[in-house]
Amino acid sequence: MSVRRKTFLPVAAAALSGLVAGYAALAVAELAAVAVRPEASPVTAVGGAAIDRTPSAVKDWAIRSFGTNDKLMLQLGILTVLAVFAAVLGAVALRFRRVASAGVLLFGVVGAVAATGRPDSTSPLDAVPSVVGALVAAVVLYVLVGRLTGPDAASPTPPTPRPPVSGSVLDRRGFVVGVAGVAAASTGAGFLGRRLNAAGVEKAAASRATVELPPPASAAPALPRGVDLKLPGLSPFTTPTADFYRVDTALTVPRVDVDSWKLRIHGQGVSRPLTLGFPELLRRPLVERDITLTCVSNEVGGSYVGTARWLGVRLADLLEEAGVRPPSKGGSADQLVARSVDGMTLGTPVETVLDGRDALLAVGMNGEPLPFAHGFPVRMLVPGLFGYVSACKWIRDIELTTFDAYDPYWVRRDWAAEAPVKTESRIDTPKPFANVRAGTVVVAGVAWAQHKGIDRVEVRVDGGAWQRAELAAEGPVDTWRQWSWEWPATPGTRTLEVRATDRTGYTQTDKRARPVPNGASGWHSVVVTVA
Repeated sequence: MSVRRKTFLPVAAAALSGLVAGYAALAVAELAAVAVRPEASPVTAVGGAAIDRTPSAVKDWAIRSFGTNDKLMLQLGILTVLAVFAAVLGAVALRFRRVASAGVLLFGVVGAVAATGRPDSTSPLDAVPSVVGALVAAVVLYVLVGRLTGPDAASPTPPTPRPPVSGSVLDRRGFVVGVAGVAAASTGAGFLGRRLNAAGVEKAAASRATVELPPPASAAPALPRGVDLKLPGLSPFTTPTADFYRVDTALTVPRVDVDSWKLRIHGQGVSRPLTLGFPELLRRPLVERDITLTCVSNEVGGSYVGTARWLGVRLADLLEEAGVRPPSKGGSADQLVARSVDGMTLGTPVETVLDGRDALLAVGMNGEPLPFAHGFPVRMLVPGLFGYVSACKWIRDIELTTFDAYDPYWVRRDWAAEAPVKTESRIDTPKPFANVRAGTVVVAGVAWAQHKGIDRVEVRVDGGAWQRAELAAEGPVDTWRQWSWEWPATPGTRTLEVRATDRTGYTQTDKRARPVPNGASGWHSVVVTVA
């Protein structure tokens, strides 16, 4: 056997020991999290901490680059870093077993600090899964590498070589048996942990299945004929629930048991604090409305906008019952801070919520109870405001305060405190870089100016004169509007641009702005080839 191979094999085996120890840590931690809560597992806790500490520009890039897979990419990145760290510690343990085992424990401390530092953490017990996993990993690494090096490996001095043949054979057998045994036990622990956590998920799913939404006291107005042009490639007026965008910071979707859900309304200017359970909320008059929601992370021409039919309780009614008055009528609070079960905080202007628009605590979406991914059992939404200041999912608490007194999650990360939706438009068809035939080509898309309405949409080709598009029938003022234009296309590479004008007379600007700090702006354009 060559010298290089004699050196490589022990190092590779030691690195494998580190990987197996890391696998054991994650599996045991997931099982331990069953006794605490699933969100306390190290990957979720460290991932959440990473999201909290990531600069807004990086988050914006991740959403643009990976879309709804941004959280999956983060988790894969964390697991990759853990794997590299574990392999390196294993290699180090070949000469410094105690030092390497201490390094494993240090990483467990990082997980524990991340778990207890999350906004939704309410107990020091959240540190338990990371600590238990790290202890198990440290022992596993120490024992497995001991099979390779013998009892002197804890010392910086190289171990005394063992007699050949029988001693070497026994060490190899012991190492292989140890690795296989730890891997098998870890797999069993991880499987058991996932099954037990799945039981909690199934319980929450069962509670959602029992929900029967009452008919609305105020049904959504009938949509006018022609509100949906039903053109190929054009977004439907009502976005199917399965296609509705999801942007949030939750690595794992909260599964809230409806039987245990409570909402508290309290704070400055609240003379009659309220605490409501889900059945109490459903007994109140429900309103049904078609409302378009827009995410502030939506780039010009982006897909983070959609329309659904929502069912819920008027938020203004609850605030007025609690004694809240708008600042214009002597109220002392100008900000409503909504808190989610995952610790997210959103700040909304009180004046906006109480100005007569259909701000809701929604319980239904497109005729069904809210999906878990969209906030079951209850979410908040305020038409005309970007989601990060209005659309709190999995809501559990509403506190009345002031903008001066408190900065919510995104405001602390350099986003604007108040964020009305900007007037925007998008070309849905033809798609960018499409090949179309010369002649009449239908150009179509959507435009939105929630709570203002769309008055006009115009399209131009290659920087030429603006051409007025045909508008679909107008739906409710809080929804988007479809448009189309028949383009007499001539051969060549062409650039199409679109702009919209809202009911206030404002025409969207051509000046490009990124989503940070208060939403993107600019004209959407697509380049197509006409043959």
